[in-house]
Amino acid sequence: MNEASVGHQCPECVAEGRRTQRPVRTAFGGSAAGRAGIVTTTLVGLNVLAAVLGVVLSGMNSLVGDGLFSGSSLVHYFGAVVGPSITVLSDGNAVFGAQPAYGTVFPGVWDGGYYRLFTAMFIHFGILHLLMNMWALWILGRQLEIALGPLRFLALYTLAGLGGNVAALLIDPGAISAGASTAIFGLFAALFVLLRRLGRDTSAVLPVLIVNLVITFVVPSISIAGHIGGLVVGGLVAAALAYAPQRRRGLIQGASLTLIFLILAALALTAS
Repeated sequence: MNEASVGHQCPECVAEGRRTQRPVRTAFGGSAAGRAGIVTTTLVGLNVLAAVLGVVLSGMNSLVGDGLFSGSSLVHYFGAVVGPSITVLSDGNAVFGAQPAYGTVFPGVWDGGYYRLFTAMFIHFGILHLLMNMWALWILGRQLEIALGPLRFLALYTLAGLGGNVAALLIDPGAISAGASTAIFGLFAALFVLLRRLGRDTSAVLPVLIVNLVITFVVPSISIAGHIGGLVVGGLVAAALAYAPQRRRGLIQGASLTLIFLILAALALTAS
């Protein structure tokens, strides 16, 4: 027998109870493991790692010379991650570990580099760009991961980021764009949708979202298509997760998100 807070428990009875007890789920069917914030923490870590990797590889580009690990090979393999620690462009803007040297021609999505639609979510143009996005990701991500669970939150983040990048590819295919903000705008939309679904107050979300939208349209060099695309796709994903009927909820949610991904993939193929 095992000691309990009151009396003793039979080990076999405790084990059987654990097997038959249904795991705790969130209001949207997610696992309670989201309270640990593992996915949010991992995403922040990957973004920081990508920035550091860009600086390190830029140093390798200047040292290794020709061969397997030559600058051109690194650029081709790692794509937009490779870049000098600071590159000053002709317009005066500085790029931090985000792209090859200014003027270098490198494969884009239209050359078969479809992975860039994903890796662009982890590349940032400057330390301030990185810090602002990571702060927003930490604030929004922790709340949404708790509400949705790790897997559903990861699907939301990935599809929103992908949606923003596909929109940027469709509307402005020649531009160099990157940053986690495509996914973060999707998180803003998702938080609004989930709060509405739960009947909660959304007055704290709307002003922040409106301010960010104004900045998107007013500040130059911001990918308007990327932000709006992430916002729309994030809202669609959140609606699919929030309004799926409880009966066969997991199946319906999975099918809905798969459909959204296939539509984005088809649009990317069409654009490229």
